[in-house]
Amino acid sequence: MDTTYFGRGVGLMLFKDAYSGTNLHWDYVAHETVALYKEGLQILIDKGYIILGLVCDGKRGLINSFAQYPLQICQFHQIAIVRRYLTKNPKSLASKALLEHTLLLTKTDKESFVGGLESWYKQWETFLNERTAKTEGKKSRFTHRKLRSAYRSLTTNLPWLFTWYDHLELKIPNTTNAIDGHFSDLKNKLRNHNGMALKRKIRFIDEFLKA
Repeated sequence: MDTTYFGRGVGLMLFKDAYSGTNLHWDYVAHETVALYKEGLQILIDKGYIILGLVCDGKRGLINSFAQYPLQICQFHQIAIVRRYLTKNPKSLASKALLEHTLLLTKTDKESFVGGLESWYKQWETFLNERTAKTEGKKSRFTHRKLRSAYRSLTTNLPWLFTWYDHLELKIPNTTNAIDGHFSDLKNKLRNHNGMALKRKIRFIDEFLKA
């Protein structure tokens, strides 16, 4: 499940079956909220669908709200989070090493990734905890705050980055690529109809998702 936007305040929330590729339910939303994901999931349950697991982008609040299901955070979204903190070309050796390891996320197993992350921390712990002195009367702050944020993001989300691996029998996808690709295709088609009124655009999207 994921949400994309077609301009300010016009969002499409989509629930897709990972096994069949069928678009099960969608709604037009102003904002992506946990409450709306709950509502959409309940609609599916009321229709008789059995929820075996969920794949999402890790939006704050989703994990706790759907703790009753095996939940996989999209590994590509996690990589994107780390890149936002470190950039694509980090300068420090520690940041380069963490980014290189993060890029292995979609290509390795749980034990290898966790072990590599622990090794990175042991090597760079002192660097990670360096502090910069501030002016008199003010507290010092961590020097490498973006690196710390990138590392904290990985360790915080780690329990949900390999749900697919912990539940191999469910064949849970490790990314939301099935939906993201659908969104990209839809937006490319809509670009051929620039200037389309909102009502017509929604009708076009509905027909696209039904196909």
